[in-house]
Amino acid sequence: MSQTTSVLDNHPTYQATIGIEVHVQLNTKTKIFCSCANQVIKKPNENICPICAGHPGVLPVLNKQVVNDAILTGLATNCTIASHCQFARKHYFYPDLPKGFQITQSDQPICVNGYIPIRLEDGNIKKIRLMRIHMEEDSGKSIHIPGGNESFVDLNRAGTPLLEIVSQPDIANAYEAKAYLKTLHALVRYLDVCSGNMEEGAFRADTNISVKKKNTEKLGTRVELKNINSFKFIGDAIEYEIERQIGVLENGESIRQETRLWDSKDKKTIAMRTKEEAADYRYFNEPDIPPLSIDTAWIESIKKNMPELPYERFERFITKLGLTPYEAEILIEDMPLADYFEAANKLSSSKLVINWILRDLMGYIKEQKIALAECKVTPEKLVALITLLEQGKINNLAAKEVFEVVAQTGHDPLAIVKERGLEQVGTVEDLEKIIKEIIATNADQVALYKSGKDKIFGFFVGKALQKMAGKADPKLISELFKKYLA
Repeated sequence: MSQTTSVLDNHPTYQATIGIEVHVQLNTKTKIFCSCANQVIKKPNENICPICAGHPGVLPVLNKQVVNDAILTGLATNCTIASHCQFARKHYFYPDLPKGFQITQSDQPICVNGYIPIRLEDGNIKKIRLMRIHMEEDSGKSIHIPGGNESFVDLNRAGTPLLEIVSQPDIANAYEAKAYLKTLHALVRYLDVCSGNMEEGAFRADTNISVKKKNTEKLGTRVELKNINSFKFIGDAIEYEIERQIGVLENGESIRQETRLWDSKDKKTIAMRTKEEAADYRYFNEPDIPPLSIDTAWIESIKKNMPELPYERFERFITKLGLTPYEAEILIEDMPLADYFEAANKLSSSKLVINWILRDLMGYIKEQKIALAECKVTPEKLVALITLLEQGKINNLAAKEVFEVVAQTGHDPLAIVKERGLEQVGTVEDLEKIIKEIIATNADQVALYKSGKDKIFGFFVGKALQKMAGKADPKLISELFKKYLA
């Protein structure tokens, strides 16, 4: 596999240091500290109560499922689960933060010192260390009117339970950053703790980047890229920001510690605000929520329900089901697609199954802009089609036609073959007769072929298929032509 080019290739004396904070919205039934439904509601300020709207004097009550999800995620990322943890108040003043502080965790998080293995381009595994995972509440959302001076606040999202997953600065470039985020994205979906919907903000990343000369010990000044909602944009933003910072340093200037946004239209980062330090948040322990004790029995009860993790499935697909790393990686990143393959593979272990999934099935749903669940080619119907092909009842051309009809109608592949008369026809004797006739009546082409012009071989196969109205087996025709042209 060819190595992905990086802006760092053009600046061999520099290196980048990248750490990522990921906010994972949990898909619990209710919010973290109240009984409001935890769901996306379009009408503003409909899904709120005095607790998540920050009314004075109200008392938060911790949702136990949030703690369960945090423990499960910590176990899946090789973290140590704290026996005691504590919530804290983090103070900052945004219009969409109704209390003037966020309930989060500070120096006593629930999970510490984990790691996530990522696969590098050369196939080697690199462990990206995790500093911590902590629980917190989401803020509301500010809505700015385009072209006007008005802004509105929607508190529906306030109180949505979050896990913040903070990596160590172990990431060296945009490729590793995307690999880390894709791995983590798949992980929280496999654990069923998060929808992973990046467009709705259910999985969003803040990326911290600094650059320095390789021969210096001290890390460069950190710049944060805030809330970028696609893997491609994150990669593009990192590449741009590394080059921007190197350019600033090369001009003899200093990097400002700040938060920047990614402009996907102009493909550049834009300064948003100077970056706050921890002291600016004035953390102190949350007085309305008691410290949380987590015993071994609680952890073990969650560990028993641990599902198969993405990297475990990856290894099984390769070692047990015979997929290539490339094929397995595509499936693992898309959980419904991996489930589809599993269902089809149980019906047929043919190599054609993965070929048709990656080429025809994925091509169709991408072209039609539909979800896999909406596609009418079920695993059962795809395997039925592949079986007809392997049994020689239809050829590849007919199979593609049948696939299109199944995708549009959901009808049975065998019924479509019969209705449209797509069965392969012709015995070996019939084909031999036609082949001998074509050879006899095309002496010039035969002479060219025998003189070494191999490309003309397709002419003979095409002639035979034309005579058989496309219903014969091209592979058998090729074999017979090779025999009689020898």
